[in-house]
Amino acid sequence: MIAGTRLAAALAAGFFSASVAAQMSASIDALWNYADPAASEVLFRARLAAAAPGSREALELDTQVARAQGLQREFDAAHRTLDGVEAKLASAATRVRVRYLLERGRVYNSAGAPERAVPLFVEASNAALADEEPDAEFYRIDALHMLGIAAPAGERMSWNQQALRVAERAKDPRARGWKASLLNNLGWVFFDRGDPSTALAYWQRALGEREKSGDTARIRIAKWTVARGLRAAGRLDEAESIQIALAGELDRAGKPDGFVFEELAEIAVAKNDPGSASKWAARAYPLLAADASFAAAEPARLARLKALSTPSPRPAAPGPGAAK
Repeated sequence: MIAGTRLAAALAAGFFSASVAAQMSASIDALWNYADPAASEVLFRARLAAAAPGSREALELDTQVARAQGLQREFDAAHRTLDGVEAKLASAATRVRVRYLLERGRVYNSAGAPERAVPLFVEASNAALADEEPDAEFYRIDALHMLGIAAPAGERMSWNQQALRVAERAKDPRARGWKASLLNNLGWVFFDRGDPSTALAYWQRALGEREKSGDTARIRIAKWTVARGLRAAGRLDEAESIQIALAGELDRAGKPDGFVFEELAEIAVAKNDPGSASKWAARAYPLLAADASFAAAEPARLARLKALSTPSPRPAAPGPGAAK
């Protein structure tokens, strides 16, 4: 918070460089805990309370408040927050416009309206090209990566590949840090096209990038994804080994993960082990049912977990007079 205050003071006084302004954007991003958007919103609002009203810092913070609201499925509130930013765009820095477009698009996409999100992401990508700050590539890649998610299925490969090319030649370290996410997303494009072997190759590359970062939480996600690819490729023992290791690690950390348990249930189904499938599904179901975003987006998966967690009763043993 102290660093953010110093940056804000430099901006307000007018003696700042593009690099100082870029540091402010990065310091705002550093407040994020994507696993807990409500807690992130509290942090953004606390810093917002210390920012000059209508300043660049305040406007950037408002875009992230909106993103946090959207991740909590408070879509109307998110749009109202962004309306306040939009009213000040005419005199705002290019970075504010880029971030406004990104978050307006993300809110529409999360609310199930990708057709409204896509033009905003295209506009954000183009606006980022006019951003002269040294970390502008980071936000351009963000826009391209969102197009790789929200665009029609036939276009996603191209957008993700374009984003990866920009990340691979980027000078900004944060921009280069997008490579793992983009390799992961390209893997899902191939997976959705029915090519699990190519998907697995991309996910293994993404895991390598994650391991360079040292980010434990993201390394775990990358391992989960590799194991998902192994299951799709029929390499069930390898998939199970990774997921069991993850389950134990997360349990010891006090962070049991419903997605890991769900995968272990599906691996057990594939191995024709209904007892294990029921055990893992029973652990997965309450955790994933409590995830509002998952419950809204994946009702069929929740229903399957509920069914798997309650195995069919075995037929009663035949009585003494039953036919042989």
